[in-house]
Amino acid sequence: MLRDRYEPLDLFALVPALGMALEPVLAQLDTLLDDDTLFQLVKADLAKRRPRTCRDGRPSTPVEVVLRMLVVKHLYGWSDEQTARFVGDSLVLRQFCRVYAERGPDDTTLIRWANLVQPATLHALLDHIVGLAQQLKVTHGRKPRIDGTVVETNIHHPTDSTLLNDGVRVLSRALAKAKQVLQGAPDLAHDAFQDRSRSAKRQMKRIMAAARQRGAQAERAMHGAYRRLIEITATVQGQARRVGAALREHATDPACRTAETLDHDLPLVEQAIARATRRVLHGEAVSASDKIVSIFEPHSAIIRKGKPGRPTPFGRVLWLDEVEGGIVSRDAILDGNPPEPEPLPRSLAHHRRAFKRPPRVLVADRGVHSAANERHATAQGVAQVVLPKPGAKSAKRVAHEQQRWFRRGHDWRSGIEGRISGLKRRHKLDRCRNHGTDGMERWVGWGIIAHDLRVIATATAR
Repeated sequence: MLRDRYEPLDLFALVPALGMALEPVLAQLDTLLDDDTLFQLVKADLAKRRPRTCRDGRPSTPVEVVLRMLVVKHLYGWSDEQTARFVGDSLVLRQFCRVYAERGPDDTTLIRWANLVQPATLHALLDHIVGLAQQLKVTHGRKPRIDGTVVETNIHHPTDSTLLNDGVRVLSRALAKAKQVLQGAPDLAHDAFQDRSRSAKRQMKRIMAAARQRGAQAERAMHGAYRRLIEITATVQGQARRVGAALREHATDPACRTAETLDHDLPLVEQAIARATRRVLHGEAVSASDKIVSIFEPHSAIIRKGKPGRPTPFGRVLWLDEVEGGIVSRDAILDGNPPEPEPLPRSLAHHRRAFKRPPRVLVADRGVHSAANERHATAQGVAQVVLPKPGAKSAKRVAHEQQRWFRRGHDWRSGIEGRISGLKRRHKLDRCRNHGTDGMERWVGWGIIAHDLRVIATATAR
């Protein structure tokens, strides 16, 4: 049964000798989170856990507690386990999260509830918080600055050998589950469930050892180990296809779930085999669009940003819009590694919806510049478009960019670099610990929401 909140209890009144109270910023944050719109948006998602969640079953962790603990988690950059432990140990956080003297949820409970919150809900929450910032005069939305960064997925560095070994591992785990479901079906051969993960790991170690050496002999050893690893992976792939067909004929719920797992993993393993065969055995160059960087997080992309000497990150591109006052008004996670000029029209359209008018100044870095973007921003009513042009410039363009308003806007743009650095350090947006595309949306969305609430609370507390 879904509960809204516990009965209010002032823990500080029970321990007057301690003289405990919320710090000013946390007190303002407590007031902001009392907003019923935030509460109802989250409750609508949590109520969909089961068909009769709101009426039947054991009393749940209250919606109010879940909302506040998720904000606290991303406010301080804690893990789920740390959040559950620190809230349980702190009288101040118990009062703030409205746990009071009740037993707080553990980390697994918090994860289950957090996974019910949909990305669309988080975008609606952010829009509402931006509206609160306008009402409290923290921002007026006159000057947006936009920039992109990379949020890495939680994967190891991808190589052909490790991807093939990961493919064997995930298929072998699924085959072990299928063996329990089918109970040794007589229509399958004896080797259909054979675990070949040890053989694959042995070949991967041979490849790593040969890669540390030089010479023709080491290269031959590496090619031989790669050939054997590809054969092992292809054999396990064939086993998975045969077992998958048997699972679909079995037609029970556990069998269907295991078959769905195999159907999800098989195309990824096939792509890893094709990449290794083309690149290692045939010596072909494989384009980034044809590569897969993780079996576990297939949505990850190869993103080449920054200076040539920096390592290539693997994850997703995050596009941020920030307005004066330090409020991040929009976040968007993009697919692949798109050209930088593309997101500007969407950012401008969202700004007009959120603030009911075009900005006076629009600022971005030189990667966003294009003649089409400048024309579009001017046509939308932006008075000062500050998009520095990369490369060679005409005398007229140099004179345009030397104007005082342009230089002032360009100097103001650099502040978003510090904002991105703060988001990565304080709210852990450097690396996503959640799984899948929705997990990435949740990780980024809660981090941005926690940041904006902290900025509003700090400004109003002053």
